Amino acid sequence: MKLTPGKLAGLQRVSDKRGVIAAAAMDQRGSLQKSLAKEKGGDITDAMMEEFKSLVTEVLTPHASAILLDPEWGLPASKRRARNAGLLLAYEKTGYDKTGPGRLGDLLDHWSAKRLKQTGADCVKILLYYTPYDPKDVNDKKHAWVERIGDECRANDIPFFLEFVGYEEGADEKGLEYAKKKPHIVTESMREFTKDRYGVDVLKVEVPVNMKFVEGTKSFAGQKAYSKKEAIDLFHTAANVATKPFIYLSAGVSNAEFSETLELAGETGVKFNGVLCGRATWKEGIPVYAKQGADAFRKWLETEGVKNISNVNDKLKAATSWFPIYDVEPVMAGA
Repeated sequence: MKLTPGKLAGLQRVSDKRGVIAAAAMDQRGSLQKSLAKEKGGDITDAMMEEFKSLVTEVLTPHASAILLDPEWGLPASKRRARNAGLLLAYEKTGYDKTGPGRLGDLLDHWSAKRLKQTGADCVKILLYYTPYDPKDVNDKKHAWVERIGDECRANDIPFFLEFVGYEEGADEKGLEYAKKKPHIVTESMREFTKDRYGVDVLKVEVPVNMKFVEGTKSFAGQKAYSKKEAIDLFHTAANVATKPFIYLSAGVSNAEFSETLELAGETGVKFNGVLCGRATWKEGIPVYAKQGADAFRKWLETEGVKNISNVNDKLKAATSWFPIYDVEPVMAGA
């Protein structure tokens, strides 16, 4: 597969020289505002949201190949990223706390792929809640929605990152029963959206297991959904259906758990192409910012935040380049 010039330039801009995506994510909106308000015990202003995002961006991007931000509160932060870091911008309305039948996505009213590119985005990112267990009518709407965005990104020659998060209405998505269904949900989502009709250039995916239920890991919490060998097989099953590059998201777990997850991915030998990692690097700093302010949060980021992102980067030695998937010569990495 060959990339068009704009898509190739955008993907290179958010990758390191090896062709691995070591990106930080700071596009959380509704969920972040609620978490900050809870810790502060009061309202969180627009200025505070912008300040939080700017501090994360400024301190962590020297250690990242890119930063994912939102155009609502993240644009001031985008100006403070390190020169080495590319920029992905989210195109959907805030979504991590989305509920309701089908959890259908919605695009930002005043934005388009063209406008995101004109604002300086190297890539466009969309979040989609998806499960193969939903009614056909619901998933057909989602397929059409993703096709539209894919066509828009093609027309503007900008890379399209699709992030899909599995769910089940009424279920405890952190519980044992959902953990047993998760491998199928992740695998079938990857199988669907790797198809060329959607125009997705990079899949941003959950790992196919919940580490708290993998017997024999440090993260294991006592209830077993899979043995370590079964977990390794499930990583392979999911990876084998992808024809496009895919990167793992941290899904709000702790830094220790996400680091162990990447360690296991490395051990399996699956060809994942990097990460887009948000809360596993900075979420423990939320109470620091809310209760002690910007200076204390900056100090926390410079120590704990940098340590967290370094832990993740260390595990990315096992990640593989996306260059061969798109017939890119490695020498072009610095182009």
